[in-house]
Amino acid sequence: MTIYFGNDYPSLNNPFVTVGVFDGVHLGHRALLDKLVLKARRAGRESVVITFEPHPRLVLHGEKRNLSFLSTPEEKMELLGMSGIDHLIIMPFTNELAGMDAGQFISEILIRKIGAGYLLVGYDNHFGKGRAADFMSIRTHALKHGLETEQVEGIKGPEGFISSTTIRNALLSRRLDTANACLGYSYSLSGEVVSGRNLGHLLGFPTANIMPPKNKLVPADGVYAVETVIGKDKYNGMLSIGVNPTVNKDPESRSVEVNIFGFDGNLYGQKIKVVFRYWLREERNFASAGQLSDQMKLDRIEALRLLT
Repeated sequence: MTIYFGNDYPSLNNPFVTVGVFDGVHLGHRALLDKLVLKARRAGRESVVITFEPHPRLVLHGEKRNLSFLSTPEEKMELLGMSGIDHLIIMPFTNELAGMDAGQFISEILIRKIGAGYLLVGYDNHFGKGRAADFMSIRTHALKHGLETEQVEGIKGPEGFISSTTIRNALLSRRLDTANACLGYSYSLSGEVVSGRNLGHLLGFPTANIMPPKNKLVPADGVYAVETVIGKDKYNGMLSIGVNPTVNKDPESRSVEVNIFGFDGNLYGQKIKVVFRYWLREERNFASAGQLSDQMKLDRIEALRLLT
């Protein structure tokens, strides 16, 4: 996969193209990408994905809302690279681009700059100013340029059609199984290990305190069974998200801390990855640190049972 940034566009012969944000690159996205790659190869053409950074909602609403997303730009590039596409164009999403209607985008970007010969559209994809253009409108504009356009059907998950929004909502409401089923892989979070209050060590369960990337979605507060990736090594573990009310009286100090089974080393300043495998329980305020430690022993037993 060749990646193009900014206003750098490949010179191609009527490539097969799709356009979208692709947050999380979930099963619905991958069904679309699989179809794009297959049709392009059968036609002897190259496949192109156009996506945007930053996420359009950050440009349009970022100052008004606390926004978080399933994938960082780096994670999205990695996931898209696994799809088999030939070219990835990452366009800077600006207010100027947001002001383009669908007809302008098709004419100025897809036709004039990329020379698209075929456009594949997601089942719920809208684009152009205000996301005003649905598939029928997109197809009408495309036909003016002789651009063949097709729409894929939605993919159903445990709770209806799969979308990035439904997955984000599932992660924020403790429905990890639903989120992972819709993603087609286990949700993960990578971040630098930073200094904490060493409370886990005092409880007999030393933890690595992870600083998540900006705008990366952190799942709902609670305890999870996770896989921790450190370099090329993988370890089972249990992870706590929340304010640790039993030993912490600051309700604003939310943290992400992982107890890594079988690991004894200094991780400060290193980047590690945690993969969310199972939801264990909600965060609770125990009567004493001793009761919390006893519960953590039970959490470890349950995490090992699920992970091994």
